[in-house]
Amino acid sequence: MSTATPQSNIESMLIENRVFPPTAATVKAARISGMGTYNAMCAAAEKDFEGFWAQLAHDNLSWKKPFTEVLDESNAPFYKWFADGELNASYNCLDRHLGTPTENKKAIIFEADDGQVTNVTYKQLHAKVSQFASALKAMGIKKGDRVIIYMPMTVEGVVAMQACARIGATHSVVFGGFSAKSLQERIQDAGAVAVITANYQLRGGKELPLKAVVDEGIALGGCESIRNVIVYQRTATACNMVAGRDSLMHEVTAKAAATCEPEFVGAEHPLFILYTSGSTGKPKGVQHSTGGYLLWAKLTMDWTFDLQKSDVFWCTADIGWVTGHTYVAYGPLAAGATQVIFEGVPTYPNAGRFWQMIEKHKVTIFYTAPTAIRSLIKAAEGDEKVHPARSDLSSLRILGSVGEPINPEAWMWYYKNVGGERCPIVDTFWQTETGGHMITPLPGATPLVPGSCTLPLPGIMAAIVDETGKDLPNGAGGMLVVKRPWPAMIRTIWNDPERFKKSYFPEEMGGNIYLAGDGAVRNADNGYFRITGRIDDVLNVSGHRMGTMEIESALVAHSALVAEAAVVGRPDDLTGEAIVAFVVLKRSRPTGDEAKAIAKELRDWVGKQIGPIAKPKDIRFGDNLPKTRSGKIMRRLLRGIAKGEAITQDTSTLENPAILDQLSENL
Repeated sequence: MSTATPQSNIESMLIENRVFPPTAATVKAARISGMGTYNAMCAAAEKDFEGFWAQLAHDNLSWKKPFTEVLDESNAPFYKWFADGELNASYNCLDRHLGTPTENKKAIIFEADDGQVTNVTYKQLHAKVSQFASALKAMGIKKGDRVIIYMPMTVEGVVAMQACARIGATHSVVFGGFSAKSLQERIQDAGAVAVITANYQLRGGKELPLKAVVDEGIALGGCESIRNVIVYQRTATACNMVAGRDSLMHEVTAKAAATCEPEFVGAEHPLFILYTSGSTGKPKGVQHSTGGYLLWAKLTMDWTFDLQKSDVFWCTADIGWVTGHTYVAYGPLAAGATQVIFEGVPTYPNAGRFWQMIEKHKVTIFYTAPTAIRSLIKAAEGDEKVHPARSDLSSLRILGSVGEPINPEAWMWYYKNVGGERCPIVDTFWQTETGGHMITPLPGATPLVPGSCTLPLPGIMAAIVDETGKDLPNGAGGMLVVKRPWPAMIRTIWNDPERFKKSYFPEEMGGNIYLAGDGAVRNADNGYFRITGRIDDVLNVSGHRMGTMEIESALVAHSALVAEAAVVGRPDDLTGEAIVAFVVLKRSRPTGDEAKAIAKELRDWVGKQIGPIAKPKDIRFGDNLPKTRSGKIMRRLLRGIAKGEAITQDTSTLENPAILDQLSENL
């Protein structure tokens, strides 16, 4: 195990000396006001760890049966939180707002791809969720069943998730850009009994099929557990419907009872499974609990975004990713917020869409990814008509960044051009596995440093250690870990507890420290954290984690062409990291136009096998790959070649050192 922490990243952190303290007005109005308050909260967690979390769980969630146990560490690392308590996630997001002024407040402002806007109040959303939950129950879907959701970014996508939670079914959302094969793998692994999908999704003025992909995935085989496919008719275009299995969402809902009492479940009941890429080919089903996860979704809305009753919150993430779970489907609703949900893409009908929507809906908190920011910087530089300055962004008070580290210059552009040099930027570090934010500035407390996620939230015992778990001094790069469990943490990998332990709680670190899988360094002066990159073979492309083995497996699956493949990442100004594939064909190495044609065929193949996000940006052909005499592919050398670096490492163990020149020339 190695940290793979680039020295240049460490040095750049040490020389970043721009600091932006919160304004006096922000400090005064904030929920967590000033560093003194933050430090007092951290001290309270240190002094009475279980008491700290118990009080928060008691104050922030509605319990059907109050818990008496806080943290159960008896079977570490399979930690349990509030295990004897009972609650329901949908009740906490919807029912508890009924009978209060919040019931008539807008829960969702939905803007469709074509610009049409629909408003849904909490009372209306409760009715929609209840009736669809009744329809699911009428189909025989029950507590503990798994349901795949493959939906566009619409109100109905959130309704589907909340309805599953309402009846105690465990949902697994699959991003609408994933392939039939990816869908099949997730259906099989989860043992899902139903799929909720749409006929089509609308993105950038185009109709893209969803139901047809579901049909193709099921047809691949091994999906016999599926009894029902429920189709939301997003567009007027017809889709294939299988008699006896498929039904239309509006028809089954119309026949269902208007009310549905929530199914109260134990706090450790699996709320959802979300599949994320691993460094081996098989995706990992990250399993999250109900009580601990929901608590952290609510708290981080309040703390990180300093949520106020008048806020209009907009997280641009798709519900297919964990950000869309925590900061679209659950957190804003549990906190009683008004949120914007957007169906389309930031560049349609032009690259000013985000800024125009902020002006139209008077958004106060805007949360998006560095990839989107970088692409919009590029667009704004090329066309002043889509520059943020053309829109009235005066409603904004807080900006957020999510998905990957944001480089300092993109941070500064965001701060100046979108936030008008008055909005704090919360640069949030967290993962699918953590359930919510872990290390992030707090708007009314933390002095900001461009490109740094700053300090852990209260109760999060983050540290940087070496390969044995020994603490490293500030200024030294190492592995990011969390030393104590926290309520929203991953509970296990679905059906694979051994992989869970090996992936996140390695024995060489004692078996009870959470290994984030990221390298990091803390500033020697202020202790601020900066994330420096993955320590395993998982790439972060536009904030989406892609396993190198998964992409390699897809390439090699093209058995007519590909003999062998190795995939690495290289830095990319737009996507953060770009996928580079080194491919050995079953025939002679192509050149010129022939190489371009084969590369296009392979890109399209990977897109079909996994999804468009996994398409390699570069495909390079070689007679073979650099291997040791034992047959191991030397990926560290390929990473250097992909970056255009000269090979300075010792290559004496290579069986075929001459191949490095060929691959370098090829690039």
